[in-house]
Amino acid sequence: MSDLFSDSAAAQAAAIAPLPHRVRPRSLDELIGQEHVLGPGTALRRAIEEGRAPSMILHGPPGVGKTTIARIVAESSSAVFEELSAVSARVDDVRAVLARARDRLGGNGIRTILFIDEIHRFDKRQQDSVLHAVEDGLVTLIGATTENPYFEVNQALLSRCTVIELEPLTLEQLEHVIRRGAAALPTELADEVVTAIAARAGGDARTALQTLELAWETASAAGEHVGVGHIEDVARKRPLRYDRAGDRHYDFASAFIKSMRGSDPDAAVYYLAAMLEGGEDPRFLARRIVIAASEDVGNADPRALLVAVAAAQAVEHVGLPEAQLNLAQAAIYVARAPKSNAAARAIWNARADVRREGIAAPPATLRDAHYRGAADRGHGEGYVSPHEDPSRAGIDHLPESVRGRAYYVPSANGEEAEEALGGDRDG
Repeated sequence: MSDLFSDSAAAQAAAIAPLPHRVRPRSLDELIGQEHVLGPGTALRRAIEEGRAPSMILHGPPGVGKTTIARIVAESSSAVFEELSAVSARVDDVRAVLARARDRLGGNGIRTILFIDEIHRFDKRQQDSVLHAVEDGLVTLIGATTENPYFEVNQALLSRCTVIELEPLTLEQLEHVIRRGAAALPTELADEVVTAIAARAGGDARTALQTLELAWETASAAGEHVGVGHIEDVARKRPLRYDRAGDRHYDFASAFIKSMRGSDPDAAVYYLAAMLEGGEDPRFLARRIVIAASEDVGNADPRALLVAVAAAQAVEHVGLPEAQLNLAQAAIYVARAPKSNAAARAIWNARADVRREGIAAPPATLRDAHYRGAADRGHGEGYVSPHEDPSRAGIDHLPESVRGRAYYVPSANGEEAEEALGGDRDG
């Protein structure tokens, strides 16, 4: 009797399950996206199809197929699929799964796929609890995480897994997913409706299908066909994937810096906007602009540093949202300014020499001579100020052991171009 009730419950659950679950791909041929790692002929696809998939960590944003891929791996290998959520699972839960896996393997040779969702939430002790099982081949581990596994997963466990980076779905791929979902409801969708859903999904197939299902239910209740207005009503704000302390923080900061360095003001403003919308600390953004003003512009346009520092001060005195204007102005100025890293290379190279060779004493001529007894030590002897003798300007003031080295080499850009024409250091 219990089996009959269980079968009935399973059938009912499948019928009323959320749309993303009902249209979840059951094979690699049905999977949409991730062709870079699972396309025809790829090593990972062949391994999965041949039932020899390795332990792996699937890293990517929500809704790109991490759980789906894990289930397909289990299906392809005829293995038992065991699923744990790192949010709620304890070490005892892991041990119970491993005990069942040992019984299966020893009893009838059936393998076990252990899928751990949000594996970055496992602490070191919990991750260590599966380490030997993975190493011995007792289970094939598939971990899913939205965080960079190189930051969040123990190195010992990471070294025993293949890291697979999954990408957000493109608009075209999302449209394919949406049409598959519409067929399952079933309903007909106009092209502009499909486009509207895809544009608001942020590369997330689950979000796209949830939006479609809710819009369809809303429209059906009113006796209407799904229109763009229904989509706008149920998806008022796009999902923003940004983590101030995680991987995307570093990726967007890197893109922001490189856009200013690459003289692309449009990209610089876009990444600035993305980070502000994601809740980034405006003081962090101000610091990056100030650094770029010296590192990437320098004396090719000295005013860039003035603008950047003024923006940083404005952030402190004005605050958001108005300070976004100051940050945007500064980022655009730095992006449009002529570029030179001559000042940055000068200090980097000079410090490298000091670290390698030690600190060389300045020539006696340049040493402090204001105190009693300094003259007896030869300090300041022979020093002539260039104000008194202009010909003394530009002579080599370096310590004797590094004399003749050039740390500051002006570029041919902006205001440094004139300095570059001045030639080498006078001797």
